[in-house]
Amino acid sequence: MGNRLQVLIGIAALLVGSLVYLVDRPPNETYFVYSTSIRVSLYNIVPNLFGPIGKSLPAFLHVFSFILITAGLISRWKRGCLIICLCWFLVDCAFELGQKFKELPLKIIPDWFAGIPFLENSENYFLRGIFDVLDLGAIAFGTVAAYLVILISRKRRKCYEKKEQWV
Repeated sequence: MGNRLQVLIGIAALLVGSLVYLVDRPPNETYFVYSTSIRVSLYNIVPNLFGPIGKSLPAFLHVFSFILITAGLISRWKRGCLIICLCWFLVDCAFELGQKFKELPLKIIPDWFAGIPFLENSENYFLRGIFDVLDLGAIAFGTVAAYLVILISRKRRKCYEKKEQWV
């Protein structure tokens, strides 16, 4: 594996993001909560954990975690990490903007998505999703934060590898 630390941080961020949906959001508004046959929502059972930051935290965590997981699995080079950051930034921005300009994504979603788990929710994502400029800011901040974590973890890994060479 490329960089386990990056992958682990990315997975941990995804788990925190899941908590936002399990605790702070009504279950009927979250696909992976209302589509399961078991009751997993803790909404109105556990106190709100994230407060106002929970509104845009998923936008931050999504781009942050997927950049780290992707870079940790496939990239060893700084240029590759920059490309990964840019690609995930653009994907997340496109989905956020798709909530504002719903007509275009709704026209291009194929009918066959309807029978595939996760993809079946594509239409609802754009129909019911609410565009928020703060989410775009969170996406930008998450991209920069992920790149900084990549740089720091790469330096730590290089230092660790040098120490092993001396042993």
